[in-house]
Amino acid sequence: MPPLVIDLAAADDSRDVVHRAVQALAEGKLVALPTETVYGLAALATDAAAVDRLLSAKHRPANQPLALAVKSADDALDYVPNLSPLGRRLARRCWPGPLTLVVPDRHPESLLTRLPASVRTAVLHDDAIGLRVPAHPAVIDIMKMLAGPLVLTSANRSGQADAITAEQVVAALGDTVQLVINDGPAQLGQPSTVVRVHDNQFSVLRQGVMPEQTLRRLSALMIVLVCTGNTCRSPMAEAICRKLLAERLGCKIEELPQRGVLVTSAGLAAMGGSRASPEAVAVLSQCGLTLEQHESQPVTEQLVRQADHIWTMTRAHRQMLVAEWPDAAARTETLSRDQIDIADPIGGPVEYYRKCAEQIQAELAVRVAELEL
Repeated sequence: MPPLVIDLAAADDSRDVVHRAVQALAEGKLVALPTETVYGLAALATDAAAVDRLLSAKHRPANQPLALAVKSADDALDYVPNLSPLGRRLARRCWPGPLTLVVPDRHPESLLTRLPASVRTAVLHDDAIGLRVPAHPAVIDIMKMLAGPLVLTSANRSGQADAITAEQVVAALGDTVQLVINDGPAQLGQPSTVVRVHDNQFSVLRQGVMPEQTLRRLSALMIVLVCTGNTCRSPMAEAICRKLLAERLGCKIEELPQRGVLVTSAGLAAMGGSRASPEAVAVLSQCGLTLEQHESQPVTEQLVRQADHIWTMTRAHRQMLVAEWPDAAARTETLSRDQIDIADPIGGPVEYYRKCAEQIQAELAVRVAELEL
């Protein structure tokens, strides 16, 4: 019997299509789903029989493990509780998106242990598992309504070309798939990049949508210094932080990005494009640092999501930031380990700025020394 094909664009209500897919998956059926890369073939990971049928439909060799699709980067930690800082960084910055992370999974508290034994065999290889968070809105909605993850693979026979349309899915898999969600040609039309992460290093296992150069940039450690207007305290902290990091790494300040470290600053009430205050410029110039090219920027959701460490000038700054982005709480601290506020020198004489810079220097010396680089 040929699969049921539902045209997502023609549906009166996309939620009905999502519900149909959720019901089919819950009943143990195989469902072909559009993703941003290529069409994927999905089965509920808690259903061993469905996963067995998926393997049969794919003609998948036993030495080619299947990936698990999870809801988010936070959900990934349920399956890999000890995911390395680099793995967390790539997950936070690239998901949802066209990246599959292959990571070690030996943790006794991993939810993988609750999946059927045959499913664990299908997704594990050398004690590593591939995780993905597809970016297609329908897939995201489907996964929100499911209790567990999906086993997800490309909707084609192993060794054949990837399917980038629903018609190609039907031609490749025929009646082995029960439901196909048609959303036209896949947006990117090529598979996800597969990256193996071990500790704080990665290697590309399969070239895909995301080039290695982009991944290198996204894998960099990012530090964000936050104050109010981003014209004096946080710009001074940004410049001093770069200097200290360069000294620790034994490189020039301009070489930090190549060494995998990014430093920036922002303000909770900043207007974009403002220059650093003349007093801040003058004080740092005496230390051989320049703020002449600084332009203020506001704290944004993207900046917060990408940051590994967010150091605020005061406790109030931290409270405001965490109130707006609660998920960043674990990554957001006052610059002072003792939670001593760094007072705003705005409106005061140059001496206030000098004392402020000295305080920032002392606190950053401690912070930078503790970083895992």
